[in-house]
Amino acid sequence: MRLSVLLGIAAMAVSQPLCAEQLKPETVAAFDHYVSLSEARMAEEVRAGPFLRVDGLSGKDREAALAQLKNGEVVVERLETFDQGRKIGVPSGLIHHWMGTVFIPGATLAQTVAFLQDYDNRAKYYAPAVERSRLLERQGDHFKMYMRLRDKKIITIVLDTDYDITYTSPGPNRMVCRSVTTRVAQVENDGQKDEFGKPVGNDSGFLWRLNTYWRMEQRDGGTYVQLEAISFSRDIPAALAWLIGPLVNRFPRESLEFTLGRTRKTLLDGTRK
Repeated sequence: MRLSVLLGIAAMAVSQPLCAEQLKPETVAAFDHYVSLSEARMAEEVRAGPFLRVDGLSGKDREAALAQLKNGEVVVERLETFDQGRKIGVPSGLIHHWMGTVFIPGATLAQTVAFLQDYDNRAKYYAPAVERSRLLERQGDHFKMYMRLRDKKIITIVLDTDYDITYTSPGPNRMVCRSVTTRVAQVENDGQKDEFGKPVGNDSGFLWRLNTYWRMEQRDGGTYVQLEAISFSRDIPAALAWLIGPLVNRFPRESLEFTLGRTRKTLLDGTRK
């Protein structure tokens, strides 16, 4: 009963004070600046190495991380990009920056890329987080995709999202994928006759942007998959930080671990058939 009361209070606290927040131009500009610096670092890593973050670890740390990967674990790390050593402030917003890696024994790079590009069937592999998905357009290695996302913690959040995705091959047995949202619309009354999407950038602010950066390398009898995610949400009102803070900060990590875990499991099951 005590837990039910707490959850009820939490649901009201989340749904009412966070019912609407206008995304401000200065908030978007700060996020874009953060992304620009992060992508410059990524481009240098792809060009000069280390291609995979695990290979940039030293000595025993690298050995331990590789052992975890070979054991089927998702190796996760929280990141933060700085501007010449200074923290990047984001007015009225929060940036969530995580990286994770898995190893898929027996999977080839071609199999891994083909699986990731199966955009019409994302819901099949990533349910319940992905409710539906659809390939909108393809021109060579450039894709446009739609997904409806669903997350239920204290309350249920449903989002219609569009993505612009590009694949590039920086060398033999390697692939890089950059995916960025071009639209994130919060859906209200999901599945009902009066379902509607809130205006983009004028909603509860649980997710305003999501950029994901995949690196894949085939070696050691399988394929390493590294996923770096930079997402962007509204700031948390001080009065609700104790309640909402852990939820908002935990979700990006859990989402990353879920995505990589499902990717590994699906490809691993496919290689065993």
